[in-house]
Amino acid sequence: MKEGTLIMGVDPGFGRMGFGVLYSDGNKMELVDYGVITTTSGDAFEQRLLHIGNDLHELFEHHKPDVVAIEKLFFGKSSTTAMRVAEARGVVLLMAAQAGATVIEYTPAQVKKAVTGDGKAGKQAMQKMVKELLHLPKPPKPDDAADAIAMAITASTKRW
Repeated sequence: MKEGTLIMGVDPGFGRMGFGVLYSDGNKMELVDYGVITTTSGDAFEQRLLHIGNDLHELFEHHKPDVVAIEKLFFGKSSTTAMRVAEARGVVLLMAAQAGATVIEYTPAQVKKAVTGDGKAGKQAMQKMVKELLHLPKPPKPDDAADAIAMAITASTKRW
């Protein structure tokens, strides 16, 4: 299976962080694993980051991705939330660097354009195309995992 590339897509967050691992050989894509890393809101923030780091470490050890595709951050309404997401994102970047994976970043619009052809596509259109592109029986859930898979699909279509 190592002829192709293992790509881990990550939808950063600190309450729920989506991940999707995709095998791509240039001609086909195959979904290997996906899910979410969750943390408990009552825990101290640094403990939540530690939990994310530990879970990511296990994922990197198990899958050994060649590439990690992660969403570029943009600041919306809440700068406090954005800062916390940025800190969680930093854990992902650290873990990827420790694993020796190449990191590539995409904006949400770039991912939507690559997956659906429309940079302003909605969640349902994205989930439908993820399902179609990977020949899945139903769209992956939850949204965080589907977004991470879309990130990995985007990386598989680009030459980094």
